[in-house]
Amino acid sequence: MAYTTIDKPSDYFSVNLWVADDSSPRSLTGFGHQPDLVWTKHRGSGATYHTLTDSVRGGDKQLSTPTNASEDSGSHGKISAFGSDGITVIDGTNATYPRLTFNKLNPFGASVGGNYVGYSWKASGSTSSNTDGSITSTVSANTTAGFSIVSYTGTGANATVGHGLNAVPKMIICKNRIDAETWGTYHVGIGATKYLGLNLTQAASTSSTPWNDTEPTSSVFSLGSWGAVNGSGDNCIAYCFAEKKGYSKFGSYTGNGSTDGTFVYTGFKPAFVIIKPYTNAGYTWNIYDNKRDSDNVVSQVLTANTSSAEITSSNNTLDFLSNGFKCRATDGNTNGSGFGYIYMAFAENPFVTSTGIPSCAR
Repeated sequence: MAYTTIDKPSDYFSVNLWVADDSSPRSLTGFGHQPDLVWTKHRGSGATYHTLTDSVRGGDKQLSTPTNASEDSGSHGKISAFGSDGITVIDGTNATYPRLTFNKLNPFGASVGGNYVGYSWKASGSTSSNTDGSITSTVSANTTAGFSIVSYTGTGANATVGHGLNAVPKMIICKNRIDAETWGTYHVGIGATKYLGLNLTQAASTSSTPWNDTEPTSSVFSLGSWGAVNGSGDNCIAYCFAEKKGYSKFGSYTGNGSTDGTFVYTGFKPAFVIIKPYTNAGYTWNIYDNKRDSDNVVSQVLTANTSSAEITSSNNTLDFLSNGFKCRATDGNTNGSGFGYIYMAFAENPFVTSTGIPSCAR
């Protein structure tokens, strides 16, 4: 059984839903913690981007998938405050700008609806200088939850960067803030000789330039010369995730192409899962959560590499179980026969709490 030191995952990660009311500023609360990384998406029709905001760069600095665009200055929308239980948001005057909206009822001026989702992670709430690597970094690290936000300046040459986790990261998402570059993504399921792009549908590519063919350690992650993660003189940001039993899981599985699909053990009831095929190109980063779907099967899908609206997909359904998730469809995005997949998952409840009490399935 999976025992954990985190009995209440929402102290460190939560899924949050709200309906826009066009007020600005607007306070959004009920997150369960002070968020340091907030990933938001307008769920309705229209090409609205996934927007990532963090307390290290500041609430007026936005990065977006599925684009490779450089950082926005917050002129169209921003988080004006990271509070103890949520955020305060301000939207700009340009209602038709598709990239950065937090509280627009109809972002395109048409009746597209104002449903939003936000995923939030708690780091430390403050920053410190880290000299563990050859590049000095600025880090906000939560070692209990295995999450850190790492800001650094690239050198364009092989280097290491301190992440502050005191544990080996299983997933790292990097973005060059200055240049139009891919969201370079490391995952333990494919290793440091390969990489994925969070904004792309590519299969895992082999190259030494992202991670210098070197696995991360409990103190640093390694960089090659790739401009997406280490552009010379460019400000970069990295979101680093270590695995914590009963709270987070990062792994891989092989699809079987059956509606009685692959079961993936996580050691907890999932609140949030992202899945990406790494052996086959042309497939999306599918996002599932326990709030947009409150009952099984989970079928409301957002895709990190597109600006598409949320869809209800019968071809990519999952069961969220007390100790993991099970694929219930045959599509290549989640369960193609013989396809290899990587995933990241965070808990609603641990399978077994620190006191030995089991959780129930949904």
